[in-house]
Amino acid sequence: MRFRLFLCAALLAANTFGARDSLPSERKDRRPITETDLFRFVWVADPQISPDGARVAFVRVAVNKKRDGYETAVWVVPADGSEAPRAFTGGPLDASPRWSPDGKWIAFTRAIEKDGKPQPPQLYVIPSGGGEARALTDLPKGADSPEWSPDGRTIAFGSTTNEKDLAKKARPDEGKKDESATPEHESDVRVITRAVYRFNGRGYLDRDRPAHVWTVDARGEGAALPVPQQVTKGEFDEDGITWSPDGAEIFFASNREKEPYYLEPDRDLYALPAGGGEMRRVADIDGPIGEFAFSPDGRRIAFRGVLNGKPARSYDQPDLFVVDRAPGATARNLTADYDYDVGSGLTGDQRAPRGGSPSLLAWTKDGRSIVTETSEKGRANLLRFDAASGKAAPLTTGDQEVMSSSATPDASRFALVISTPTAIGDLFVLDAAGGTPRPLTRFNEALFSELSLTAPEEITYRSFDGKAIQAWVQKPPDFDPAKKYLLILNVHGGPHAAYGYTFDHEFQWMAARGYVVLYPNPRGSSAYGQDFGNVIQYHYPGDDYKDLMAGVDELVRRGYVDPERLGVTGGSGGGILTNWTITQTPRFAAAVAQRSIADWAGFWYTADFTLFTPRWFRGAPWEDPADFAARSPITHIAKVTTPLMLIEGEADYRTPPADGGEQMFRALKFLKKPTVMVRFPEETHELSRSSKPWHRVERLQHIVGWFDKYLQGKAVAAYDVP
Repeated sequence: MRFRLFLCAALLAANTFGARDSLPSERKDRRPITETDLFRFVWVADPQISPDGARVAFVRVAVNKKRDGYETAVWVVPADGSEAPRAFTGGPLDASPRWSPDGKWIAFTRAIEKDGKPQPPQLYVIPSGGGEARALTDLPKGADSPEWSPDGRTIAFGSTTNEKDLAKKARPDEGKKDESATPEHESDVRVITRAVYRFNGRGYLDRDRPAHVWTVDARGEGAALPVPQQVTKGEFDEDGITWSPDGAEIFFASNREKEPYYLEPDRDLYALPAGGGEMRRVADIDGPIGEFAFSPDGRRIAFRGVLNGKPARSYDQPDLFVVDRAPGATARNLTADYDYDVGSGLTGDQRAPRGGSPSLLAWTKDGRSIVTETSEKGRANLLRFDAASGKAAPLTTGDQEVMSSSATPDASRFALVISTPTAIGDLFVLDAAGGTPRPLTRFNEALFSELSLTAPEEITYRSFDGKAIQAWVQKPPDFDPAKKYLLILNVHGGPHAAYGYTFDHEFQWMAARGYVVLYPNPRGSSAYGQDFGNVIQYHYPGDDYKDLMAGVDELVRRGYVDPERLGVTGGSGGGILTNWTITQTPRFAAAVAQRSIADWAGFWYTADFTLFTPRWFRGAPWEDPADFAARSPITHIAKVTTPLMLIEGEADYRTPPADGGEQMFRALKFLKKPTVMVRFPEETHELSRSSKPWHRVERLQHIVGWFDKYLQGKAVAAYDVP
């Protein structure tokens, strides 16, 4: 498991948005962006182009401010842009649109509410020409990930429903109140036998309900629902469901180890007959296999995978592989000489908070090339790789992030969601034969026409050892280089992640409040090669901190930053670096550590995943206590002079508050240093990206409120001791 705490010819269509969005700095009637503009944001998720390339189905995501949540519905738009996008399903919790092979139907998932709570999503189909949606499933634990069979007669999907759930559902009288009966006791006690027993966002894991492959008749008619069939059984999860082109087999990925955390990360590709039967392993590399796709003739399979380093590394770069479908074939790594990330995206706070953003993996019609998303030095685009040599050629270019995409079966046309620093992701269509992406949606145009937004400045500077560090500087809309500005250093998480050319509300809003925001990609960041990413192994935090300070020094040297009024913040991996920074230097006047780590030993024991393999530490805490202590900010807490705010999600199992903000807060209170802890009930590690809309807004308010108090001297009574 990878550690997750947590461009340059211009593209005309993307620059159409960029040019339009750069006007606000020149227009006096525009206003600064605010934190509450988030309530008006609209996101595009899960773009799915029809088999003939004529239409695109997608998930439109919007905020329901009154209910403090998000609503999703399936929308459809002609790929030639001849008509405006239109709602195709009513929502409010519809997702995962998938076209039938003949393009006549769309399968999707729908969750309905009961007693004010959303029920597990079920599988529906609707005529693509319009009409009434028809339910296909009513399973106790719902259905997800629909995939049509090649003949369009069957849909495979995933579900965690088990036999006990089905038996209970089959007893219609169960649950009726009987005053004379003694209620049967159902224990809520958890018996934990495995080291990984809870997971961020999912909560406590139920080992009795692994995710299995099911199928259902897509042609069911009449009042009765078709009876779904469970195809796989056993104690292991299966996902990535895909039919073979001939429809004879269903393929999926799975890790078949009971306790995989004792071993290096692994996940293999399997297949079994579509009607059920004996499972066989199709592909196995020394590492986990991710998304996969069949060649047009069905004889080869392309997949994304990660090879485990020897010895173990903290960062293993994802690659593109090809393997013959024939038994016993050995996979070939097509991108062994391509030293960037295959399939990874950029770090930002405006990926669609619901609806999903699947990555693309598509073969061209002649079977000679494979198209996929890649990340290179702050940009994420589509590349075409030769299936024999691995030679890469760009399909899109530009200062942008291709956040999600899909292709027609022959990869002649693509649907893409593209984001830039001044435009939330919109839907585009691209013809492989040539040209530039054409925009199909402009959902945020009305809002953004009101706003004064500017693109960040890309800079490169040299760190202490001469290593080149790429960074971006977001300046206020009315920036004057002759003035002195307050600086906020914003550190990304991961740590194997990367900032870049994508929209980030947080940076734009901080700049709108008068701050200069510096967001660098220090060593350890992804999208800069294997060596750059892995160099921090056993030294995190360490030299990456020095990279950050060199960036601050660079802006101070440029003369428009006040060196006496500096702020620093970051979340997850950026949270521990924030804590680390203020234990190493007193130069910052204020800091906000979000979803952080204070004590590595405590984190080792309580995080939702394990550190049992020697990727970040050479042993367990009791085996090398000095190393754990030396790299833990709490060890150096007495050196802190910077006022510190701690932001915590109370349901965060990735960086549990007890081993991060709570420790820092209690220690600083003991030392009588200025500190405050802000806690968000029910929120996970995804607080900044997909939590309740009001919590996302309040998080931004608190971060800037703290900097306003200690960098600008504003009175903020909420942070004072009563």
